Amino acid sequence: MAVEPYRRLLALPGVRSLLLVGMLARIPTTAVSITLTMHVVDPSGLGLNYVQAGLVTAASTVGMAVGSPLAGKFVDSHGLRPVLAVTTLAQVVFWSTAWLMPFPLLLAASVPAGLLTLPVFSVIRQCLTALVPVEQRRMGFSLDSMLVELSYMAGPALAIAGVSLLGSVPTMAVVGAGLAVSGTTLLVLNPPVRSAEELREPAGRVPRRQWLTPALLGLFGTVMAATFVLTATELSLVATMQRGGDTAWIGLAITVWCAYSLAGGFVYGMLPRGLSPLILIGAMGVLTIPVGLVGGNWHWLLLALLPAGVLCAPALSSTIETVSRWVPAGARGEAMGLHGTALLVGVGCASPVAGAIIDGPGPGWAFAAAGLVSVIMVLVALPFWRRATVAATPERSVSTSA
Repeated sequence: MAVEPYRRLLALPGVRSLLLVGMLARIPTTAVSITLTMHVVDPSGLGLNYVQAGLVTAASTVGMAVGSPLAGKFVDSHGLRPVLAVTTLAQVVFWSTAWLMPFPLLLAASVPAGLLTLPVFSVIRQCLTALVPVEQRRMGFSLDSMLVELSYMAGPALAIAGVSLLGSVPTMAVVGAGLAVSGTTLLVLNPPVRSAEELREPAGRVPRRQWLTPALLGLFGTVMAATFVLTATELSLVATMQRGGDTAWIGLAITVWCAYSLAGGFVYGMLPRGLSPLILIGAMGVLTIPVGLVGGNWHWLLLALLPAGVLCAPALSSTIETVSRWVPAGARGEAMGLHGTALLVGVGCASPVAGAIIDGPGPGWAFAAAGLVSVIMVLVALPFWRRATVAATPERSVSTSA
């Protein structure tokens, strides 16, 4: 059966509960930005404009980008529970008071709230690395990427529906409660961040120069490029459909696009051998460049997005798998945090760049620019990747060719 390998993966002790909790915990996390945006602009909230809303979400994103590797470093040094306790408490404090804050205070508070965000993305990946043997990690990370897609489909949609039906203040309360429950559940579950074999190894600080190599920095650069092309593609798709008068079908189109990624992740997880993330991200960029030539017919546009779309989940899961292999267990939390930062930076850079191109030459050119950025970043990373020398151990073995 096609699903039998996934059944074997889910039969591993702790994996099923970790992935389920991870998917549910990511839903309120993915709703944070849109909830803050809607609170700032909604008449039931602050009733301000989208520029001010953008400042709040940007402040929160900057905090998240800085806090992600810091949280990972503390997990490496002090364990999972202290980090979860502090970040969960911080989210409870912020979301229980944010609705009372005037705009200047909300803007200022969004930075530490982002800094102390619940590190659910990096924690789930770090724990998955500890629970899953090396030979099954590609499947594990592929399944995790598929669940992330589902979380991103659910979180923002539920937040928008909440604001529309209940108003921004009740929705903020629900998001805060969701984050509190997520953090508490992870505290109780307390999944391991190191495997039993890794726990038997001598504990100690791992110098950054041992693992933060030019090849790994190049990998993080391609991670940024991957989320850049995905964010720019989404914005370009929305803009193309708005200009064509097909606004009512935008939700369906994005759902279909996400389904491409889910299908690609499912198939990639069952392949007997994985592919280099440089190949996957580079191919995703190349296949995105000509999408804008299709024009304004959204049916053909969705068909044109199919080849690049099926590579989304495989591309991102392959980068996580590579980090898990390259980085020693004692620094894995910080490395996964830096991976999360790279994801956020790519998203943050894509929005203004793609927006400027959409407002100027048009959304068709935004597709091309997004794909080109991805290809260029892969070419920049390629020489470092080829020169990478990796210790010949099961945890750190990786092909040095793209």
